[in-house]
Amino acid sequence: MKISDYLQNSATENVQKALEIAKSKQDFGALLSLTEGRALERARAVDAGEFEGRLKGVPFVVKDNFLAYGGPSTAASKMLESFSAPLQATAIERLEAEGAICIGKANLDAFAHGGSTENSAYGPTKNAFDPQRVAGGSSGGSAVSVALDIVPFALGSDTGGSIRQPASFNGVVGVKPTYGTVSRYGVVAMASSTDTIGCFANNSDDASLVMEIMAGVDVNDMTTLDHSWADTPSFTRKRVGVVKQFMTSDVDEEVRQATIRYAESLESQGYAVDEVDLPMADYSLAMYYIIMPAEVMSNLARYDGVHYGHRADNVTTLAELYGKSRDEGFEAENKRRIMIGSFVLSSGYFDAYYLKAQKARTLLIDEFKKLFENYDVLIGPVAPTPAFRLGENTQDPIKMYLADVMTAPASMAGLPAISVPGGLSNEGLPIGVQLIGNYKTDRALLELASQMEGIA
Repeated sequence: MKISDYLQNSATENVQKALEIAKSKQDFGALLSLTEGRALERARAVDAGEFEGRLKGVPFVVKDNFLAYGGPSTAASKMLESFSAPLQATAIERLEAEGAICIGKANLDAFAHGGSTENSAYGPTKNAFDPQRVAGGSSGGSAVSVALDIVPFALGSDTGGSIRQPASFNGVVGVKPTYGTVSRYGVVAMASSTDTIGCFANNSDDASLVMEIMAGVDVNDMTTLDHSWADTPSFTRKRVGVVKQFMTSDVDEEVRQATIRYAESLESQGYAVDEVDLPMADYSLAMYYIIMPAEVMSNLARYDGVHYGHRADNVTTLAELYGKSRDEGFEAENKRRIMIGSFVLSSGYFDAYYLKAQKARTLLIDEFKKLFENYDVLIGPVAPTPAFRLGENTQDPIKMYLADVMTAPASMAGLPAISVPGGLSNEGLPIGVQLIGNYKTDRALLELASQMEGIA
């Protein structure tokens, strides 16, 4: 359903219907908790005229690494199992100011560490099209909530592909904005130099509306950008580049063909489509899995069993309190990333790994800049395959990390990128196509996606 469909009903009717669907779809594991009491209270206030706005009475869900009222904010971890948020994320506050109503908190890989939503402390989220397959991650719960029509839009965070990949796996639109477009205040940090706040929706126009409302400067987040979403000019050159490195033999043939069909549809609408070379893309995943764990290690250091979060019992020393609390509170993937981050920042290895990765990152950014001198948009697949089976990659971290191979480059460069539906595989699984734009062209990117809906 579209956002406009909800505006015709009362807020109470919308919220009750969303809660009813959510309860009937519990087997998918998309939601960790429902904020039923607060949602119904806000719905009554909206119906009484206390709130007006572009999202008046529209229900939505948030990935549970957003601090939100109405229930615990867990980040899908044991570490924050009973943590009650003292404030709400800026993104949620801006949506609620427009009359939107949060009805629940979506499942994710614990602390957003993963690409399948199988690393949650509370069980996996299942794919909306095939419950035997993964939802993608780490924002799998949010993607499935939209795909199952529980809500018309949902919030997620994207650090290396965590919105785009689950959007691709579940056949919805997923938006990763230009770095700094939306405030990260009130969102549990993963990797601070690539964390972005975006959304899922059933169509590009709804996604653009949600992003416009959330975007803008926030005094609580010094990385936010001072630019108007609405003032972004439309694309005029009508030139599109298909990234050669994203179309290799390692990519599933059905995924390749979906991208080719989308490119052909662009040509039918008057766009010139060329193959383009982005050599540093071949190294972007290696950069990402050096830089990201280093930042993860730093951001997770605050969870020590002292200030807040899980605190271990039956300990006798401070060192034992730290160690046991972190051992019990973190999942295996959290620990793996802490160890990798500690290694690449350690004495004797900082220059060899972390510093070299940051230099390579600059080269990647320069390559993107050069391509955008001639092209409006770059396209390619979102992931090498459609959704894989539950448990298929859990014993092989490298195989799981490879799912980010096509989404990591835009994240490393801070560029806007979206996943749009590109059709279904022979097994009936959704395939997404990724559109990447230059800095601050987010609205134009979604405008192009909207134009192609029903054509591609």
